[in-house]
Amino acid sequence: MTSNTATRALPVQDAQIHPRGALDVLSRAEVARLRDASAGGMHDLLRRCALAVLTSGSASDDPRAARDLYPDFDIQVLQQDRGVRIDLVNAPAMAFVDGEIIRGIAELLFAVVRDLAYTAIELGPDYAADLESSGGITNAVFGLLRNARILRPADPNLVVCWGGHSISRDEYLYTKQVGYELGLRALDICTGCGPGAMKGPMKGATIAHAKQRRRTTRYIGITEPGIIAAESPNPIVNHLVIMPDIEKRLEAFVRVGHGIIVFPGGVGTAEEILYLLGILLREENKGLPFPLILTGPTIAAPYFEQIDQFIRLTLGEEATRRYEIVVGDPVAVAKKMSAGIRQVREYRIQQKDSFFFNWAVDIPNEYQQPFVPTHEAMAALDLHHGRPAHALAADLRRAFSGIVAGNVKEDGMRRIEEFGPFEIHGDPDMMQALDALLRAFVEQRRMKIAGEYKPCYRVLT
Repeated sequence: MTSNTATRALPVQDAQIHPRGALDVLSRAEVARLRDASAGGMHDLLRRCALAVLTSGSASDDPRAARDLYPDFDIQVLQQDRGVRIDLVNAPAMAFVDGEIIRGIAELLFAVVRDLAYTAIELGPDYAADLESSGGITNAVFGLLRNARILRPADPNLVVCWGGHSISRDEYLYTKQVGYELGLRALDICTGCGPGAMKGPMKGATIAHAKQRRRTTRYIGITEPGIIAAESPNPIVNHLVIMPDIEKRLEAFVRVGHGIIVFPGGVGTAEEILYLLGILLREENKGLPFPLILTGPTIAAPYFEQIDQFIRLTLGEEATRRYEIVVGDPVAVAKKMSAGIRQVREYRIQQKDSFFFNWAVDIPNEYQQPFVPTHEAMAALDLHHGRPAHALAADLRRAFSGIVAGNVKEDGMRRIEEFGPFEIHGDPDMMQALDALLRAFVEQRRMKIAGEYKPCYRVLT
């Protein structure tokens, strides 16, 4: 199955892998797209995502780090008469044990091939018109999740956990404690699949699930191509889904999750909070039960106070009624979430909505269309008072999304290197609050795992 290649600064491995049930056969068209190395092809994207999976557990959040460490890595997907074969060349040896690829990493690798192949065809140019309508985009999200076998007709029990990849040790241990309490109550975990607050809840839940003798458990990681290289999947993820862009990733969280817990984080976490609040503040979603808890250890209390103040200033008091802040009490968090999910279950029964996909939540087109954070687009964001809360939340979310891109996504980093920091404009009090929040993230080292952080933005007050 494998053969070793030697004499490198970092050990590498060649391998031929045959999927074992985690990847259905691919069409010739899908394989051709994955092998296409032209500008419009998928091969470079496949290579970057595969390398992120093969370096699972990496402590770096620089999307270029793995590429620089393994410049000769390549992956080829080959169609054979009896199925698919994946060839790895100069792959990171850390993904292997005694010459055999670690089974969990192999499964994540198959998921990469599966999702990129599906996206290349089912969401390709021939279907562009379908992705212009809100319903068409939701159907695309459903199709991706169904193809990944994430949708399971069972009682609601999936808790989405958001939070930063760069958090303190105390905060990380707290996420594990919350995950443990959730696991004891037979709740499964879905996160952004990376390290930090995305790994801790899964790690805690694995122990609790083992104690409760739960053998069918789900640790779902939902990511997208622009972020996976900076947040490689953690080793506990047993269901990986790669959505085409951040907007479909966020919609997937809301559609499959039955409640959301937010741990301390940086700009990406703030983006997620604003996205969800903007949706829940819409009149169409006013009566929709959706438990949302912000939580962390006692030392994180000032962090949530600042988040809460920013939300009150920008979105108003109504927004604060859609979430609850619980500090330093993992048991209370798990009990509240479990009770909230029971309410979701009763509501779904009454509305005859599915348990596995939240069709009832109304997500408008403005929240679904991909935002490309160019300097012009960032400067044009309408961050002023007087707008409907859900509309302002959409633009605030885009502002944070642009900063995430400038921090850890290759395209965003390239724009910053070429044109300098993004400029963000708006009402003075809002910009002052935004600037203070971002400065706090920098001071608390929530922007970067290692090294000094150089801001990719400039807030103009």
